[in-house]
Amino acid sequence: MKRLVIAAAVCLVLNAQAAPNEPLWSMVHDEEPAVVETLRQLVNIESGSRDKEGLDHLAPVIAGRLEALGAKVEFYQPNAADTYRLFDTPEEIGRVVIARFAGSGTRRIMLLAHMDTVYTHGTLQKRPFRIEGGRAFGPGVADDKSGVAVVLHSLAVLKSLGFRGYGTLTVVINADEEMSSPGSRQLIQRIGAEHEFVFSCEPTPVKSDDVAVATSGIGLATLTIHGKSAHAGVAPELGRNAIVELAHQILQTSDLSDPERRIKFNWTLASGGTTRNVIPDIATASADVRVSAIPDFDIIEKRFRDRVQTQRIADARIEAGFERRRAPLQATPASRALAQKAQTIYAEAGRTLAIDDSGNGGGTDAAFAAASGKPAVVENFGLPGFGYHSSEEEFVQLDAIAPRLYLMTRLIMETAQATR
Repeated sequence: MKRLVIAAAVCLVLNAQAAPNEPLWSMVHDEEPAVVETLRQLVNIESGSRDKEGLDHLAPVIAGRLEALGAKVEFYQPNAADTYRLFDTPEEIGRVVIARFAGSGTRRIMLLAHMDTVYTHGTLQKRPFRIEGGRAFGPGVADDKSGVAVVLHSLAVLKSLGFRGYGTLTVVINADEEMSSPGSRQLIQRIGAEHEFVFSCEPTPVKSDDVAVATSGIGLATLTIHGKSAHAGVAPELGRNAIVELAHQILQTSDLSDPERRIKFNWTLASGGTTRNVIPDIATASADVRVSAIPDFDIIEKRFRDRVQTQRIADARIEAGFERRRAPLQATPASRALAQKAQTIYAEAGRTLAIDDSGNGGGTDAAFAAASGKPAVVENFGLPGFGYHSSEEEFVQLDAIAPRLYLMTRLIMETAQATR
């Protein structure tokens, strides 16, 4: 009975704009210590995208937490038929955790996060989880274990409130996002198409504290140069130096970025040769490509392939490749309206929420969830963080826990009861 009274009290003031909703505001503050402990638990289980053992350890931990909150949970093991095989896709991919909550309403809401990180096994020993200066540090603490924590504890608050006003609330937490989701993308597309709203829980940049309605599409350009080996001291003229040809190709494609179209093309990896005194017969390079619209993939791929037709070493053989690893998330009227609702809710918590519609920067699974065009999709519901995908120590801001839980919980309740 007490829970029903609390839920009714919350519903009566859902439309208030000026002040935080009570008792919800007090409840999310009370939840803060538990969120910190969840972050500690998640970070202390290493789960790099290629660390199958670590991912297999973490998945049932998350599943158990969701079951305890009342969800029907299942695991999805990516199979060959559903896997979009990329050049760096491992043979084994971690399982996806899928949790479904059945409610009393009609709205269908999806929460999306990922458990894998960019770090190799052993990083935790060098950079253990710690709390310092109002921040939690550790590998993957922001990207995306903060997103998983926000999901778990928002659901815990909803359970405490006795709120079940949604029709279906589905949680999807995959294990291959940092590899462009080769094994889970089709699953995310299918489940996304079944829902009206998708809240994707990547971290928000600590400097901007935003939600995003657009994210980058990601491509990969590759070059493999086949030359001819020869003794570097005795008869170098008999060889065909693959590194020299690769350097030529990199230089003549180094200006392919197009700021006006927000296309970014940057060489990031290169290697060649095997022995100091041998003219190298093979050299390779990879370029990171970012686009903000799907047709831009065609544009940049054509420019890249046209440019590499000009060779410096005539009889070297050039293999050029281009992968479309992740589609861009593009803003829609529905996603903008959802983000504006989030702004209003965040203001109740005394915070200013920016809306990022630039499409610059990272690509995310939100684009796969939006692929059908059916749901309103908004990204960056995780905690404000910094240092992910860099050599700097990754952290999240702890004073943002309560406002971010408030935002997620209130938004779920608002969208669950929306008439349109």
